[in-house]
Amino acid sequence: MIPTRLGATPRLLLRALNRNVSTTTECLQRIAALDQGEGGVNAFVSVSASQEEINQPSPSSYSSPLAAYPVAIKDNICTADLPTTCSSSMLRDFRPPYDATVVRLLKAAGADIIGKTNCDEFGMGSLNTHTVHGPVINPFQPESRRSMAWRERERRSAGGSSGGSAAAVASSMCYAALATDTGGSTRLPAAYSGIAGLKPSYGLISRWGVVSFADSLDCVGIMAKKVDHVRKVFAEIASYDERDPTSAPEKVRNHAQALCRTRMEELGIEADRLSTMKGLRIGIPQEYFPSELSPALLSNFRDTIKKLRDNFGAKLVPISLPSTPYALSAYYVIASAEASSNLARYDGVRYGSRVSPDETTDTTRTSNVYALTRSSHFGPEVRKRILLGTYALSADAFDNYFLQAQRVRALIRADFDNVFLTQNVLAAPSMPLSDSLDSRVDVIMHPSAIRTAPPLSETPDSGLDSYVQDVLTVPASLAGLPALSVPTGYDESGDGWPVGVSVVGQWGCEDMVFAVGAAIEAQSRNDIEP
Repeated sequence: MIPTRLGATPRLLLRALNRNVSTTTECLQRIAALDQGEGGVNAFVSVSASQEEINQPSPSSYSSPLAAYPVAIKDNICTADLPTTCSSSMLRDFRPPYDATVVRLLKAAGADIIGKTNCDEFGMGSLNTHTVHGPVINPFQPESRRSMAWRERERRSAGGSSGGSAAAVASSMCYAALATDTGGSTRLPAAYSGIAGLKPSYGLISRWGVVSFADSLDCVGIMAKKVDHVRKVFAEIASYDERDPTSAPEKVRNHAQALCRTRMEELGIEADRLSTMKGLRIGIPQEYFPSELSPALLSNFRDTIKKLRDNFGAKLVPISLPSTPYALSAYYVIASAEASSNLARYDGVRYGSRVSPDETTDTTRTSNVYALTRSSHFGPEVRKRILLGTYALSADAFDNYFLQAQRVRALIRADFDNVFLTQNVLAAPSMPLSDSLDSRVDVIMHPSAIRTAPPLSETPDSGLDSYVQDVLTVPASLAGLPALSVPTGYDESGDGWPVGVSVVGQWGCEDMVFAVGAAIEAQSRNDIEP
């Protein structure tokens, strides 16, 4: 017998049985068993204490695709019912008086907000080790080691910065989870954990109520075990929000969707079910195979695209995105610069916990009081990025660093627009397609990560080794394009851990990305369980 929510209807129970969806009660029990205590996954930083405390939808919401489904929220997205700490000592006591727009929309759709998930401090990190709550443990284990006791298994990173959301989904502690993605923080954990993770087109999902890291890059991401689950959550929360100045207007959204659907109709592709892909052009960018890429992951990627060609009739098209080698450097300059500005508000007076000065502090200078609070409550990674961003915005460095990074970003956007068949509705409307369409594509595919999840004992505390994890994900972030990481099985010739590939589409073409992702999922080994 499946434990049920109070007031659930027989129709709702039947849907849960047919879809094999864990109820909220089951998920709360699973969190208690797997997440808490020494050796636990450490995915959640706060949890709704009981079924009765969780959002109870009205009967009219029972027909929603998300009715009674437990959803977790990353700890940098505001929730009125639970604390929002951003995994930082600076916000350890912060409880927002409101829900973020995405949380409000989920509740309106009938979803149960089950808890808040661990993350890197203010979303800054690729391995979920920069957090006051302790690192997140990847819940997956290779088949050869699954007989071991849960808390004796190998400790590997779940990825970052949204590692808690990824681990919660992968270990069946929730149906889906909201994350954020600035430079790969949804896609990288998804690849490490063997689940699906979407970074949407910039501006399609409201950022109102999301604690800012880098405003021009931040997106609300979605994680779930299946592409179809991601698509259903996306459909509920992707809408215009007048409170978010970066939210794309309905006219722009509709235009992009119309162009995308026209192309899908030409190909005979439907967004909600698997169909032929004959004529679909998949771009394979030559710059997305750096020396750091694991040979086993490269082999898996080749097998995946070969199956799309042989089984679905897709056409593989070699393409070039020449500005890609400069993307990682440009990203860290831009993101750090924006972070240094956004995090200036956390001074212990306007926002954040305050450290009282002692007798050795010269309180006649206000800056000393601020500095004491910020140096005490910000972690080392956040402090490092604030310093980097402050320098990049200084008069001496602005032209050589920040301005140059913005120029690289413009080149990266142009590279993508030059290879997609569908026009970018955000670009100048008079911009024509090139004379030759032979090199134009519908979507782009590349490996999601350069390696499988690294052991926590090997994760670097600082330096370029941690930043290079994002080398394959930041270009789509800089261009503001939708990107979906889909699990494609395991590193069969190596450590046996999950592997993923990413599908990148033109702005607003999530339907195309979901369709290709569903095809990949259908042909891949998807029995990835913790």
